[in-house]
Amino acid sequence: MSTTLLQSDLPGLPLRHRGKVRDVFDLPRERLPANVPPGDYLLMVATDRLSAFDVVLPDPIPGKGEMLCQISNFWFGKTAHLMPNHLTGIDVASVLPDGVDPALYARRSVVTKKLKPVPVEAIARGYLIGSGWKDYRRTGKISGIVLPDGLQQAQQLAEPIFTPSTKAAVGDHDENIDFDAMVRQVGADLAERVRDATLRIYRYAAGYAAEHGILLADTKFEFGTDADGRLYLMDEVLTPDSSRYWPADEYQLGTSPPSYDKQFVRDYLETLDWDKTAPGPKLPAEVIERTRAKYAEALQRLAGISVD
Repeated sequence: MSTTLLQSDLPGLPLRHRGKVRDVFDLPRERLPANVPPGDYLLMVATDRLSAFDVVLPDPIPGKGEMLCQISNFWFGKTAHLMPNHLTGIDVASVLPDGVDPALYARRSVVTKKLKPVPVEAIARGYLIGSGWKDYRRTGKISGIVLPDGLQQAQQLAEPIFTPSTKAAVGDHDENIDFDAMVRQVGADLAERVRDATLRIYRYAAGYAAEHGILLADTKFEFGTDADGRLYLMDEVLTPDSSRYWPADEYQLGTSPPSYDKQFVRDYLETLDWDKTAPGPKLPAEVIERTRAKYAEALQRLAGISVD
C-alpha cells in the first residue's frame, strides 16, 4: 500500500535541508553499516508535498514521493552508463533511527553520496514551451541562444539546447541565464562538462520515452562534484516534477499539450483569486486524485511499475 508523508520526522538525524519536496538528512557514521566505505552520506526523503508557482501547498498528494523516488531510481539505473550518480545502494532501513517505521520510508528514500552541488539548474529543451516559449516570444532567444523566426508553441527544436538557470531558494523563482553567465559562476571546464552531460542524458531519455509513446519536451538536472572534482548526477532525475512529459498521441503543434505532471493543480489554481504567494490554498479531492493518477500513469508507462 502507498504511504502518505507530508514532512519527515527522523529523531537523531540532523536535518540538512527541507526543500519543496525533499527532506535531506546527514547520516552520522554510527548510523551506517560497518562495511560502508569512508566518506560522507545523506538520507534523501521524497515527501508527498506539492509545490505550484514556487509555493508549497498545504495538501499532500498521497504516494507521490514514493512514485517520484521510484521513477528517479529507474532513470538513475538507465543512465548510469552515461554519467555516475549519487546512489549508494545502502539499504534505507539499515540507517533509520530506532522506532521509525521502515515501511513509511522504504520506497520514498535513498542513501546517497554527499556531494558539492553545482549551483545552477541544468536544463535541456527539445521543444519550445514554458518559460522558454515566453522568452522566445519576447526576444527570439532562450538563454542567449538565437532561434529561427516563426517557431510555434510546442514546436520541436532542430537540436536540443542547453539553457541553464539560477537555483532559487524555496519561495523564489529560478531565472534563465546564458552559458557565459554560468561560466562566470562555476568556471569554463565545469560548465562545459555539465552542458555536455545534460544534452547527452536528455537525448538518451527522449529516445527511450518516445519508444513508450511519450515526448520528453524538456527536463532539469542537478549535478554535484566529489572531493576529486568528479561530476555526478544527483537529487532527482527525469521525474514528472523535473520534466515535461507529453503523451505523443495528444501532441499538437501550436498548443500546450497535456502533461504527466501537476498541470491539473496549476489549472485549478489559475481559477482562484490567489496571488501565488504563501500560504497556498487547499486543493479539492478531485484535483488531488487526478494529479496522483497522472504520476502513476507516468511511472507505469516509463518504468513499467504499477502502484496500488
